[in-house]
Amino acid sequence: MTLRKKKKKKGLSQAELGNRVGLKQTTISQYESGSRTPTLAMAKKLSDVLEISLDDFFRSILFQNEI
Repeated sequence: MTLRKKKKKKGLSQAELGNRVGLKQTTISQYESGSRTPTLAMAKKLSDVLEISLDDFFRSILFQNEI
């Protein structure tokens, strides 16, 4: 499952997810498109908000970059 789908499953918009972790909506968009990769610390924050493991988070980023 991609980062975008995980975010939507939690009922969050890009802006809402960004607000919860201290990022702009545009940065979340870049993560979703694969044009930018989060740091390990930010990936941990995002995975906590999305209530997924860090492994699942990175799998979602790898998977979406292959689409």
